[in-house]
Amino acid sequence: MKVIAPYMLAVLGGNTSPTADDVKKILGSVGAEADNDRIKLLLSQMKDKDINEVVASGREKLASVVPSGGAVAGVAPAAGNAGAADTASAEQKKEGKVEDEEEEDGDLGDIFGECGLFGYDY
Repeated sequence: MKVIAPYMLAVLGGNTSPTADDVKKILGSVGAEADNDRIKLLLSQMKDKDINEVVASGREKLASVVPSGGAVAGVAPAAGNAGAADTASAEQKKEGKVEDEEEEDGDLGDIFGECGLFGYDY
């Protein structure tokens, strides 16, 4: 990401084919060290490619990714217990709604974890 960001900044600035020196100059402007091997790798991978097509391709790939977590799988109730299952399901929905409301009311002061933004203590 440290090399991709300045590359993208150069492209956004109008340079359709940034060089290693362009990337190094942007990194240097913020006091960051340039990793020559990573810059060379990025430039070799981007050679003869349009950044807009690369980004569009990446979006298509991400769209096919199935999100994980948060999904709850249920078991179909037996025919004789359908009424009890409906009642239990309604109670779970009600409880879930209460939990959602509690989460919304929470303090947003620590939204990035226990140690503050990106794990740093302030």
